[in-house]
Amino acid sequence: MTHNADFQNSWAGVKVLVMGLGLHGGGLSAAEFLLKAGASVTVTDLKDEEKLFSSVCALDSFASENGSGAVRYVLGRHEKRDFEEADVVIKNPGVRPDSPYLQNVKCIETDISIFLNYNPSVLIAVTGSKGKSFTASAICYALNVLLDKKGLKSKARLGGNITVSPLSFLPFLTKDDYSVLELSSFQLGDLALTPHFKSKKLLKPKAAVITSIMRDHQDRYGAMEPYIADKKLIYMFQDETDFTVCTPDEWGEVFFNETRGRGVFTESKEVWASLKENARIREINLLNARAALRSLGFDDLEAADALSSFTGVEHRMEFFLEKDGVKFYNDSAATIPEAAAACCKNLSPLILVTGGTDKKLDFTPLARACAGVKTVILLEGNGSRILAGLLKDMNTPYLGPFGVLEDAVKAALSRCEKGDFVALSPGCASFGMFQNEFDRGGKWKAAVKNLSLIEPPGN
Repeated sequence: MTHNADFQNSWAGVKVLVMGLGLHGGGLSAAEFLLKAGASVTVTDLKDEEKLFSSVCALDSFASENGSGAVRYVLGRHEKRDFEEADVVIKNPGVRPDSPYLQNVKCIETDISIFLNYNPSVLIAVTGSKGKSFTASAICYALNVLLDKKGLKSKARLGGNITVSPLSFLPFLTKDDYSVLELSSFQLGDLALTPHFKSKKLLKPKAAVITSIMRDHQDRYGAMEPYIADKKLIYMFQDETDFTVCTPDEWGEVFFNETRGRGVFTESKEVWASLKENARIREINLLNARAALRSLGFDDLEAADALSSFTGVEHRMEFFLEKDGVKFYNDSAATIPEAAAACCKNLSPLILVTGGTDKKLDFTPLARACAGVKTVILLEGNGSRILAGLLKDMNTPYLGPFGVLEDAVKAALSRCEKGDFVALSPGCASFGMFQNEFDRGGKWKAAVKNLSLIEPPGN
């Protein structure tokens, strides 16, 4: 276990402003860590106390149980003065770097940057456009299988963009453990804003894995170049003792040639192209994980065997119910059109529930894939309006858009029959109808389970 003295009181007297408490652990874990480290903590969030009730209760309980100072809350708004007076602002990755509240702050940190500053464990970092959650989860799962098989007490832990802050397990790490971080482009870009990123070479993973790159987050970046630039930060400080696992495609070639680490391709171009063409998403991600484990020194066949029992990740082509011969899937993490198009290729005959908020992406791949779908059902959103126009041009019928999820579920249930697949695979962001993609997936599963009892498929 990391001795608490490593960070106990290291933040004593520091005025910290946590920007974004949220509901998925990042802001909460940062606030808890900093309270325990002696900081004076203020939490600010645009959500009000009612929406953040569970997180506020958890943080107050933590402060009370650990004898920490009381937390000051500024909820439902931001106060510019709080940002100006804080010694350190803990930035949420969802906040744009050009936010006016961040322009005159003294110092920016994130839960990831704080973790990296103290982390004693072997670091594996995973990024990419799609497949990074599956790949990071598969690596962590297989590592624990392999370590247990060797009779070692070491453990692997998973955190980052997958909604688990690594600060939550930092106190339990040793130099013999492994930390697997899923890092979004936003989280990587935020690291470059922190004061010690370059001087301490803060991010230096033993194995960096970059999954397939696709056009994404153009509503924030405006072009592919700055998006790719943030992805490249994952290997910026690697050297010849480290490994960079790349996919054998256009962007993978760039990363392979640029990294100072030892570049590794997951598979031959021919095999990779065949898997991608046939939408073999699981196999592609398992190849990423297998290459990472191999680069860490594990036997390739043993790694493959450990990965063979990995069942997958929630919200990513997640099979969760079979009712009257109809199989239901939750693919809420498919937030770009290409990912939803892959779902269409994987499942047939398919009732597809799709659409949502546009991120300035091209919906043509999804519209083309919908031509082979039994029924297309649209959720409400500006992305759905764009997709609907393309579907009309291609003479592909659709239902909706539906502004109430339960109505979309009822439409799906009324049109499916034995042998069909029903999947939520939006190809869009979740803003508007849902808090985030995880909230969307959870509500989809709940609505399907509840309504399938009332209205059996095909009735």
